[in-house]
Amino acid sequence: MARCVDERTWDTPYPPWWRYTFGANWRSPSGPGSTLKGKMNYPVAHIAWVDAAAYAKWAGKRLPSEAEWEFAARGGLSRQPYPWGKELKPEGKWRSNIWQGNFPDENTADDGFQATAPVRQFPPNGFGLYGVSGNVWEWCADFYRPDYYELSPRDNPPGPESSFDPNEPGVIKRIQRGGSFMCSDNYCTGYRVSARMKGEPMTGTFHCGFRCARSGSK
Repeated sequence: MARCVDERTWDTPYPPWWRYTFGANWRSPSGPGSTLKGKMNYPVAHIAWVDAAAYAKWAGKRLPSEAEWEFAARGGLSRQPYPWGKELKPEGKWRSNIWQGNFPDENTADDGFQATAPVRQFPPNGFGLYGVSGNVWEWCADFYRPDYYELSPRDNPPGPESSFDPNEPGVIKRIQRGGSFMCSDNYCTGYRVSARMKGEPMTGTFHCGFRCARSGSK
Protein backbone atom coordinates (compact mmCIF):
# COMPACT_ATOMS: atom_id res chain seq x y z
CA MET A 1 0.00 0.00 0.00
CA ALA A 2 1.22 3.47 -0.80
CA ARG A 3 2.00 5.43 2.35
CA CYS A 4 2.23 9.17 2.88
CA VAL A 5 5.62 9.39 4.51
CA ASP A 6 8.89 11.13 3.83
CA GLU A 7 11.57 8.69 2.59
CA ARG A 8 13.93 10.14 5.19
CA THR A 9 11.66 9.10 8.07
CA TRP A 10 10.25 5.84 6.73
CA ASP A 11 9.10 3.75 9.67
CA THR A 12 6.45 1.07 10.27
CA PRO A 13 4.93 -0.82 7.32
CA TYR A 14 1.32 0.06 8.16
CA PRO A 15 0.82 3.06 10.44
CA PRO A 16 -2.29 2.87 12.66
CA TRP A 17 -4.26 5.51 10.72
CA TRP A 18 -4.50 3.25 7.67
CA ARG A 19 -7.67 1.19 7.35
CA TYR A 20 -8.47 -1.31 4.63
CA THR A 21 -11.97 -0.72 3.25
CA PHE A 22 -13.26 -3.71 1.33
CA GLY A 23 -15.01 -2.72 -1.90
CA ALA A 24 -13.57 0.80 -2.15
CA ASN A 25 -12.71 1.70 -5.72
CA TRP A 26 -12.81 4.68 -8.06
CA ARG A 27 -16.58 4.35 -8.53
CA SER A 28 -17.23 3.84 -4.80
CA PRO A 29 -14.42 5.84 -3.19
CA SER A 30 -15.68 5.47 0.41
CA GLY A 31 -16.61 1.80 0.07
CA PRO A 32 -19.79 -0.08 -0.87
CA GLY A 33 -22.80 2.19 -1.21
CA SER A 34 -20.77 5.34 -1.90
CA THR A 35 -20.90 6.97 -5.31
CA LEU A 36 -19.35 9.71 -7.40
CA LYS A 37 -22.40 11.93 -7.01
CA GLY A 38 -21.18 15.49 -6.59
CA LYS A 39 -17.60 14.39 -7.24
CA MET A 40 -17.35 14.64 -11.02
CA ASN A 41 -15.01 17.63 -10.74
CA TYR A 42 -12.68 15.87 -8.29
CA PRO A 43 -9.49 13.97 -9.15
CA VAL A 44 -10.01 10.27 -9.67
CA ALA A 45 -8.49 8.14 -6.89
CA HIS A 46 -8.24 4.46 -5.90
CA ILE A 47 -6.37 3.94 -9.16
CA ALA A 48 -3.59 1.35 -9.39
CA TRP A 49 -0.63 2.05 -11.68
CA VAL A 50 -1.69 -0.68 -14.09
CA ASP A 51 -5.13 0.93 -14.43
CA ALA A 52 -3.68 4.41 -14.94
CA ALA A 53 -1.30 3.12 -17.62
CA ALA A 54 -4.12 1.21 -19.36
CA TYR A 55 -6.39 4.26 -19.38
CA ALA A 56 -3.64 6.49 -20.74
CA LYS A 57 -2.98 4.03 -23.56
CA TRP A 58 -6.71 3.78 -24.33
CA ALA A 59 -6.90 7.58 -24.51
CA GLY A 60 -3.96 7.76 -26.94
CA LYS A 61 -1.73 9.22 -24.24
CA ARG A 62 0.71 7.89 -21.63
CA LEU A 63 1.89 8.44 -18.09
CA PRO A 64 4.67 11.02 -17.79
CA SER A 65 8.16 10.00 -16.84
CA GLU A 66 9.29 11.20 -13.45
CA ALA A 67 11.61 13.76 -15.04
CA GLU A 68 8.80 15.06 -17.27
CA TRP A 69 6.47 15.32 -14.29
CA GLU A 70 8.96 17.38 -12.27
CA PHE A 71 9.84 19.65 -15.18
CA ALA A 72 6.15 20.35 -15.78
CA ALA A 73 5.37 20.79 -12.07
CA ARG A 74 8.11 23.40 -11.64
CA GLY A 75 6.34 25.58 -14.18
CA GLY A 76 9.54 27.22 -15.38
CA LEU A 77 10.98 27.89 -11.92
CA SER A 78 14.36 26.53 -10.88
CA ARG A 79 15.52 25.35 -7.45
CA GLN A 80 12.29 26.34 -5.72
CA PRO A 81 10.58 24.02 -3.23
CA TYR A 82 7.05 24.65 -4.54
CA PRO A 83 5.49 25.04 -8.00
CA TRP A 84 4.79 28.71 -7.18
CA GLY A 85 8.11 29.59 -5.55
CA LYS A 86 9.87 29.70 -2.19
CA GLU A 87 7.12 30.27 0.38
CA LEU A 88 4.51 27.69 1.35
CA LYS A 89 1.88 30.40 1.92
CA PRO A 90 2.71 33.44 -0.20
CA GLU A 91 0.85 36.49 1.14
CA GLY A 92 -0.66 34.20 3.77
CA LYS A 93 -2.71 32.20 1.24
CA TRP A 94 -2.70 28.44 0.75
CA ARG A 95 -1.71 27.41 -2.76
CA SER A 96 -2.47 23.68 -2.52
CA ASN A 97 -4.67 21.16 -0.71
CA ILE A 98 -2.56 19.65 2.06
CA TRP A 99 -3.00 18.79 5.74
CA GLN A 100 -3.02 21.68 8.21
CA GLY A 101 -2.56 20.83 11.87
CA ASN A 102 -0.79 18.00 13.66
CA PHE A 103 -0.96 14.87 11.50
CA PRO A 104 -2.75 12.51 12.08
CA ASP A 105 -4.65 13.80 15.13
CA GLU A 106 -5.82 17.23 13.98
CA ASN A 107 -6.86 18.51 10.58
CA THR A 108 -7.89 22.15 10.77
CA ALA A 109 -8.67 22.28 7.03
CA ASP A 110 -7.47 25.89 6.83
CA ASP A 111 -7.22 25.51 3.06
CA GLY A 112 -10.95 24.74 2.95
CA PHE A 113 -10.80 20.97 2.46
CA GLN A 114 -10.73 18.01 4.87
CA ALA A 115 -9.94 15.53 2.09
CA THR A 116 -9.72 15.83 -1.69
CA ALA A 117 -10.62 19.12 -3.34
CA PRO A 118 -12.25 19.79 -6.71
CA VAL A 119 -9.80 20.56 -9.48
CA ARG A 120 -8.76 24.17 -10.19
CA GLN A 121 -9.37 25.37 -6.64
CA PHE A 122 -5.90 26.89 -6.43
CA PRO A 123 -3.92 28.98 -8.94
CA PRO A 124 -2.01 27.16 -11.72
CA ASN A 125 1.76 27.11 -11.99
CA GLY A 126 3.77 28.96 -14.63
CA PHE A 127 2.89 26.39 -17.30
CA GLY A 128 -0.83 26.60 -16.55
CA LEU A 129 -1.00 23.26 -14.73
CA TYR A 130 -3.33 22.88 -11.76
CA GLY A 131 -2.96 20.64 -8.74
CA VAL A 132 0.66 19.54 -9.10
CA SER A 133 1.13 20.02 -5.36
CA GLY A 134 -1.14 18.29 -2.86
CA ASN A 135 -4.67 16.88 -3.34
CA VAL A 136 -3.69 13.40 -4.64
CA TRP A 137 -0.40 11.73 -5.47
CA GLU A 138 0.11 11.11 -9.20
CA TRP A 139 1.52 7.98 -10.79
CA CYS A 140 4.49 8.33 -13.13
CA ALA A 141 5.68 5.80 -15.69
CA ASP A 142 9.03 5.12 -14.02
CA PHE A 143 10.14 2.32 -11.76
CA TYR A 144 11.27 3.35 -8.28
CA ARG A 145 14.88 3.25 -7.12
CA PRO A 146 16.03 5.43 -4.21
CA ASP A 147 19.43 6.14 -5.78
CA TYR A 148 18.32 6.78 -9.35
CA TYR A 149 18.80 10.54 -9.41
CA GLU A 150 22.33 10.17 -8.04
CA LEU A 151 23.24 7.95 -10.99
CA SER A 152 21.01 9.22 -13.80
CA PRO A 153 21.89 11.55 -16.71
CA ARG A 154 21.42 15.21 -15.85
CA ASP A 155 19.16 16.07 -18.80
CA ASN A 156 15.79 14.32 -19.18
CA PRO A 157 16.70 11.04 -17.41
CA PRO A 158 14.66 8.17 -18.92
CA GLY A 159 14.03 6.34 -15.65
CA PRO A 160 15.60 3.13 -14.28
CA GLU A 161 15.23 -0.17 -16.11
CA SER A 162 14.07 -2.01 -13.00
CA SER A 163 12.66 -1.40 -9.54
CA PHE A 164 14.40 -1.73 -6.20
CA ASP A 165 13.03 -0.76 -2.79
CA PRO A 166 15.43 -1.57 0.07
CA ASN A 167 12.46 -1.65 2.46
CA GLU A 168 10.71 -4.33 0.40
CA PRO A 169 13.39 -5.79 -1.91
CA GLY A 170 11.10 -8.29 -3.60
CA VAL A 171 8.24 -5.91 -4.37
CA ILE A 172 8.13 -3.93 -7.63
CA LYS A 173 7.41 -0.22 -7.07
CA ARG A 174 6.49 2.67 -9.36
CA ILE A 175 6.94 6.37 -8.74
CA GLN A 176 4.29 8.75 -7.38
CA ARG A 177 4.80 12.51 -7.28
CA GLY A 178 3.08 15.66 -6.02
CA GLY A 179 1.90 14.84 -2.51
CA SER A 180 -1.67 14.68 -1.28
CA PHE A 181 -4.18 16.13 1.18
CA MET A 182 -2.58 13.86 3.80
CA CYS A 183 0.83 15.52 3.58
CA SER A 184 1.77 17.86 6.43
CA ASP A 185 4.84 19.75 7.56
CA ASN A 186 5.12 17.59 10.70
CA TYR A 187 5.11 14.24 8.88
CA CYS A 188 5.23 14.18 5.09
CA THR A 189 6.22 17.18 3.00
CA GLY A 190 5.36 15.39 -0.24
CA TYR A 191 3.91 18.58 -1.69
CA ARG A 192 7.46 19.80 -2.41
CA VAL A 193 8.28 19.58 -6.12
CA SER A 194 11.32 17.38 -5.44
CA ALA A 195 9.54 14.91 -3.12
CA ARG A 196 9.18 11.30 -4.26
CA MET A 197 6.85 8.50 -3.24
CA LYS A 198 6.62 4.87 -4.25
CA GLY A 199 3.72 2.49 -4.68
CA GLU A 200 3.06 -1.13 -5.60
CA PRO A 201 1.60 -0.98 -9.13
CA MET A 202 -1.38 -3.25 -8.43
CA THR A 203 -2.53 -1.20 -5.42
CA GLY A 204 -4.83 1.82 -5.41
CA THR A 205 -5.39 4.18 -2.48
CA PHE A 206 -7.82 6.99 -1.70
CA HIS A 207 -5.12 9.65 -2.00
CA CYS A 208 -3.48 8.61 -5.28
CA GLY A 209 -4.55 9.31 -8.86
CA PHE A 210 -2.77 10.25 -12.08
CA ARG A 211 -2.58 12.64 -15.00
CA CYS A 212 -1.69 11.89 -18.61
CA ALA A 213 0.95 13.22 -20.96
CA ARG A 214 0.47 13.53 -24.68
CA SER A 215 1.78 10.51 -26.54
CA GLY A 216 5.09 11.32 -28.18
CA SER A 217 5.62 14.59 -26.29
CA LYS A 218 9.04 15.30 -24.78
